[in-house]
Amino acid sequence: MGVMQVSFWGASIKKQCQMMVCYPDRVEAKGPFPVLYLLHGLSDDHTIWTRHTSLERYLSGMPLIVAMPDGHRAFYTDAVEGLAYEQNLIKDVVETVDRFFRTRAERAGRCISGLSMGGYGAMKLALKHPDLFVSATSHSGALRITSIKKRPELQPQLRRIFGKGVGAGGPDDCFALAERAKRKKAKLPALRFDCGVDDGLLDHNRAFHAHLEKLRIPHEYEEFPGAHTWGYWDVHVRESLAFHARHLGIAGKPKPS
Repeated sequence: MGVMQVSFWGASIKKQCQMMVCYPDRVEAKGPFPVLYLLHGLSDDHTIWTRHTSLERYLSGMPLIVAMPDGHRAFYTDAVEGLAYEQNLIKDVVETVDRFFRTRAERAGRCISGLSMGGYGAMKLALKHPDLFVSATSHSGALRITSIKKRPELQPQLRRIFGKGVGAGGPDDCFALAERAKRKKAKLPALRFDCGVDDGLLDHNRAFHAHLEKLRIPHEYEEFPGAHTWGYWDVHVRESLAFHARHLGIAGKPKPS
């Protein structure tokens, strides 16, 4: 696997942006390759997955590109007062990856994952733009955004990003998006999410699992020992890689730890 840091112009947010990209670099690996968009959490950046997990080693031998953009603290959302980080991902990031790498530039060749804030982002974008991704996974996702607004230290930031939309039923509420997709009979990506039993966001994940079950939206949900830590995510990102590989129809599986 090769690892590259890419700087590029983000037209949607009118600034230079960064992302890390892991890509097959063997001579025999000619592509085109599917792409996993892997999102970070609230306090992290585009380098975090490569620094705190064995992602590069897990990907060895897999015909898969992994792009890790910097979503700052923006919840991968077009802010009411601020920058359009949803558009930045689904347009600027995706277009840049497709332009400079040998990708399968179609829904069947794209998937998305993330942890915590990034788990919310992955699930939200999959439900909101089902035409872009064939599969989506979340680890320890902050899936109930209406609960996050109760944290006083985040309230000013969340008001700037979501405005009144942070409430239940808003345009960036995963629960409401699932309901709308069901009503529209949208062809959703394959969905999978997990959470540690000692994680503070466990209630978010259990509630979303129950919500999808009530709507009869197919998905996979699992709970494991662990908390909101890199030790947990380093182990379970391999399950995301295996899940996406099945739905992308690619050979190979993540290397063991």
